[in-house]
Amino acid sequence: MPLVTADMENAFAAFGLRGTPGTEEFWAAVGTPVSAPAEDGGWATLFLWRGPEASVGFESWSEPVPLRRWGDTDCWYATVRMPARLRVTYQFLVDGTAYADPFNPVGAGGDRSVAATPDAPAQPHWPAMGADAVLPVPLTRVRWNSGRLGGRRTVRVHPAGGGGPVVLLLDGDDWLYLHPAMTAFDSAVASGGMPPVTLVFLPSKDRAAEFGCRPELWEGIRDELLPLVADTGLPADLDRLVVAGQSLGGLSAMYAALEFPGLVSRVACQSASFWWTPDAMDLADPLGGPAGGTIAARLRERPDLSGLRIAFDVGEHETRMLPHCEPVETLTEQAGATVRVSRSASDHDRAGWRHALLRDVAWALG
Repeated sequence: MPLVTADMENAFAAFGLRGTPGTEEFWAAVGTPVSAPAEDGGWATLFLWRGPEASVGFESWSEPVPLRRWGDTDCWYATVRMPARLRVTYQFLVDGTAYADPFNPVGAGGDRSVAATPDAPAQPHWPAMGADAVLPVPLTRVRWNSGRLGGRRTVRVHPAGGGGPVVLLLDGDDWLYLHPAMTAFDSAVASGGMPPVTLVFLPSKDRAAEFGCRPELWEGIRDELLPLVADTGLPADLDRLVVAGQSLGGLSAMYAALEFPGLVSRVACQSASFWWTPDAMDLADPLGGPAGGTIAARLRERPDLSGLRIAFDVGEHETRMLPHCEPVETLTEQAGATVRVSRSASDHDRAGWRHALLRDVAWALG
């Protein structure tokens, strides 16, 4: 569990920070978060905030941790215990408003930053971009007026390396504006890590409704969206479509592979919400239902998945997700699919899924 170090002075020295906290000289030299080995394993990670009273909040991994004030200065701090191999998104919370860490060069949108323990694996191709950076976005866009789903949305399309097989990125706005997927895919293609691909960034309007196991989304993608992508004039090989989804998006991608095999036969599936059943959202504990939920029940009908190539990845710290993901992984392979299984150094967090996204899309293309 996270903790706040009582002896701040010694803690700062252990993290290599010198000078008197709260002075201009101190702030000029600060770069955080910074980790030091914890006595009983894992890491102690120091977070610093300059300003009013605040706490540090984490995406999925932990409850917010209150910061302590150094004397009567503007220096607030917390030493948070982290397990080995963790990459996590965090933000400072001040009176209900979220802020990125001004001392961290790795941002995730305007109000979030990314921390990694020293033993977290590297994420090649993903640039360190500050919270105030404006991420590049594709020049090509299509306006999707969906009769199946209702409403209108803007879908961005990017030919990485000149374009090729279509990679449909669910929750596309997160990969556009929080994590620089366009730049990362360009780098992976340029390095030879994957063939040229055409990225389609699909934004979601109502994740719970659209990504539940329902056909309307995939009917709309098949009958409405993909023809629009084909009409852009960009290279777009729809016969080698890869769907990449995380959390509820991963659930939806697997559902599409089961129910729309003529459309979806290659999937990169990360931390999928396989706990999902039609009534799970109404339960006090949505993850407390049958292992593998609706997808596992469908797989026990032994559909023929011999044409499916699917990569499963889950954060190794997602202890409550693993019992739902593991049976789906096993049943999918038993149904004849070609399966890859891995675990990322993360909890339920896009910051930890980024490397697996590139790797697994490349693998799905074979």
